[in-house]
Amino acid sequence: MANETFEATRSFAEKLSSNDPLAHYRDRFHIPKNPDGTASVYLCGHSLGLQPRTARAYIGQEMEDWERLGVDGHFHARNPWMPYHELLTASTARLVGAQSDEVVVMNSLTVNLHLLMASFYRPTPERHKIMIEANAFPSDRYAVVSQLKFHGYDPANSLIEMSPRTGESSIRIEDIEERINNEGKQISLILFPGVNYYSGQAFDFPRITKAGHANGCVVGFDLAHAAGNLFLKLHEWDVDFAVWCSYKYLNGGPGGIAGCFVNQRHAHETTLPRFAGWWGHDKQSRFRMGPDFQPIPGAEGWQLSNPSILSLAVLRASMEIFDEAQIERLSAKSERLTAYLQFLLTQKLSDKFQIITPADPAQRGAQLSLRLKTNGRNVCDSLAKKGIICDWREPDIMRVAPVPLYNSFLDAYIFAENFLSAVAS
Repeated sequence: MANETFEATRSFAEKLSSNDPLAHYRDRFHIPKNPDGTASVYLCGHSLGLQPRTARAYIGQEMEDWERLGVDGHFHARNPWMPYHELLTASTARLVGAQSDEVVVMNSLTVNLHLLMASFYRPTPERHKIMIEANAFPSDRYAVVSQLKFHGYDPANSLIEMSPRTGESSIRIEDIEERINNEGKQISLILFPGVNYYSGQAFDFPRITKAGHANGCVVGFDLAHAAGNLFLKLHEWDVDFAVWCSYKYLNGGPGGIAGCFVNQRHAHETTLPRFAGWWGHDKQSRFRMGPDFQPIPGAEGWQLSNPSILSLAVLRASMEIFDEAQIERLSAKSERLTAYLQFLLTQKLSDKFQIITPADPAQRGAQLSLRLKTNGRNVCDSLAKKGIICDWREPDIMRVAPVPLYNSFLDAYIFAENFLSAVAS
């Protein structure tokens, strides 16, 4: 792919699309329609993924079983509700590169982040700092600051925020490692995203984790923009914990159920402090309703309550497609598709916009973030009127994500052609 020669023509984009071995997966999703009935160019999967065509039937089955069985659906539904979340365990583990007992689907992302920080952020007077990236997604920063305050620490002294160098848009991995090595003895927790929501930069999991562990730090990741986007190997990289949502690249629906990863090293640490709930209690004795909490070994032990079956049903519809397509193949297509979009955008030099996402494929996923110097919101709105859907982040960023499951090379061409025309005018 690195030596591939692209062409900035519609016929070339059509050829790439017709030769794409994963192109048929597009037909497994509902593509939003324009007023005239044609399919939109939907490049917003980094914000909300599209609906799998089987999702309605999967929800419908659970509604029928609820109607027919009432409470007995917990044990006698066609997919009994008591263990329903286990239908997603193996596919989730494959998606993030984990062992089955290291993952569970539950709650929402920030809830899971708080639950895992309750266990893995254990500050001491000597080691109390948390390191995050500057311009983190606000919910992550809110959660981290609230945890610091909850433990009695002043964020002004205990929060380390890594920024890019002056004049740069991405944080260099060597700068992260240097900061960890210099201040690591005071750092309790390192929490980075897999991909920064704003810039689209993908971070180096193995190097951050290695540097953190070498300095005695716990290392966690927010995979909101990484799960279903990057080819992950959380177990191999020895990450301590990770959390993610499902409504972006995983197509789990608006507000869909989230997930988490807890490394096997912590699976049997029953003395770890945690906020407990009955769904995390030993399955064999859960309904004896005893007073003492006995956690399920592994990530399931962090569950609180029984999950929404309807939300799980939607996610199951999408995860079955991921299992068929395989994240490694999707990642390879994504690298090529995003490279093609970058190629198209750079054919005409312009001082009106800048791609702030790293050009190195190893430092990005499906997203390109475009900084527009003037009238950026108007450009985004004008594209939307033409049925080209991306999104805007203040003050000056348009985010575009050609998602390999349902976007084509022709989508990339249509966006680039219209975007460059809008910017020029």
